[in-house]
Amino acid sequence: MYFFRPTNVHLWIAVALSIFNGGLLCFVGYKFLQMLQLSGYKTNSFRVWLSDTHAKYVLRVALLAFLSFVCMLVTNALFDNFVENNFYIYFGLIFYLIYSFVFVRHMYSTPNKTPLKHTWRMNRLIGVHATLVALATFGLIALLSTFIPFVGFAIIGITPILIPTTVVLAHFITLPFEILNRKRYIVWAKHKLSKMPNLIKVGIAGSYGKTSVKHILNTILAEKYSVCMTPHSFNTPMGITKAIFKYLKEEHEIMICEMGEKQRGDIKELCDIVYPQMGIVTSIGSQHLSTFGCVENIKKTMQELVTALPNDGFCVFNGENLGAVELYEKCSISKELTKIDNKNAKITAKNCNYDENGVSFDLYIGKEKIKCNSVLLGKHSIENILMCAAMAHKLGLTLEEISSGISKLKPVPHRLELIKQNGVIVLDDSYNASVEGSQAALEVMSMFSGGRKIVVTPGLVELGNKEKEENILFGERIAEKANFAILVNEQNRESLLQGLQNKEFDNEKIFFASSLTEAQSKLEEIVETGDVILFANDLPDNYV
Repeated sequence: MYFFRPTNVHLWIAVALSIFNGGLLCFVGYKFLQMLQLSGYKTNSFRVWLSDTHAKYVLRVALLAFLSFVCMLVTNALFDNFVENNFYIYFGLIFYLIYSFVFVRHMYSTPNKTPLKHTWRMNRLIGVHATLVALATFGLIALLSTFIPFVGFAIIGITPILIPTTVVLAHFITLPFEILNRKRYIVWAKHKLSKMPNLIKVGIAGSYGKTSVKHILNTILAEKYSVCMTPHSFNTPMGITKAIFKYLKEEHEIMICEMGEKQRGDIKELCDIVYPQMGIVTSIGSQHLSTFGCVENIKKTMQELVTALPNDGFCVFNGENLGAVELYEKCSISKELTKIDNKNAKITAKNCNYDENGVSFDLYIGKEKIKCNSVLLGKHSIENILMCAAMAHKLGLTLEEISSGISKLKPVPHRLELIKQNGVIVLDDSYNASVEGSQAALEVMSMFSGGRKIVVTPGLVELGNKEKEENILFGERIAEKANFAILVNEQNRESLLQGLQNKEFDNEKIFFASSLTEAQSKLEEIVETGDVILFANDLPDNYV
């Protein structure tokens, strides 16, 4: 066929355009690549994202493809009789490039909570994705140029609609290598841990509260031990493996591992890497219900930590959480249940005070007690501190050392962090939160006297079929505690609004914003000195 003759200049232009298009659609497909990475490269979680967002990003690339293709066809028709040697077929590419540039610019200008990370794995996947797109582009151009010359190169405008498919296909092509590569790193990580037989490893699992408990325990144990804590959100197999390689040193005596979960088997997989001797179960709630399916699966997943502990191991459970209490009752190894103001608990807190300056309480361990103070806010902070105090006591810290560590605690960024700005108090609880965490944040906000209370929230997500119900209840709680409400994004707007109206909240004090940036602009219009602003939750990137 003429198209494939080496002397045909259009053949080489097609090759160049195909390679260029492969690279371009890596930028256009940013959101799909980012979500696959945030889903832990699990296609089930990726599918849930598509479902929860009603495939709106698929519709956006479809619109890009439709506009580009139509404009290119119209250009072909207009210039068909005016340009010699058929080079008119390239004029329409200008529209494709302009539309793609606008699309990419908008995509990259949207703030991301967790941007795409160019790890070696992601770079390999991007390379395969670009190759697939280039091959598909060349195949389509060759096919149309041969049989429907009028369309010819205009078909390149359709290729963005291939992105969801090529991203998933690239994932499956690279998956065998990634599985082998991950096993290799895990073997190395296990080998490093095996060379530290005296290292005490503590696993922390729970629907919520894991990160806060991790930081609290690290600060308290540092009074006596050299401690390594998995940083940031390093709570996946490769995250923990990376922490072992990068942060664990020979001088460390204890390693604290936060264990993330989104589906059955996730915690078992982490335990098979770390082999913790001790554990803390912070909670069982409805977080990630969309991927777990039911609360019973969440309980079984948290149980994976308890089951992984050795017979001479030790586990602490949060007595304030019914699900954690259930696991405590099933646990057959040495264990501790912590609960506030409970005379039957070995480790408890009494005479608790919560105010805008922090918390204070008497820590009881057996018959001994000591006064403790912390700048952390809210009753839930005492719950977290009690679990860590129980673990610290088991590891040999004295009451004085535990109290000293508690006094040094600092808020974890974006987890009910108090910020004072120009006479306004900001409570930053913007990390994706749970139902229980949102309740706690509203309670803390209500402790501040004086100014008006303003809640900025997009609502609660990843709750499966309970999402609407929980957001209605959340709206009702906001109505009881706040003077103003700014509802961000459209994901849960109707449910939150219904909850507010159920409590006859003043409609004139309800505002809507399409983004956090727009919400902050609205705040500047209404805020006054002395006001308290609560940023309750922030949508994870897969809902923005």
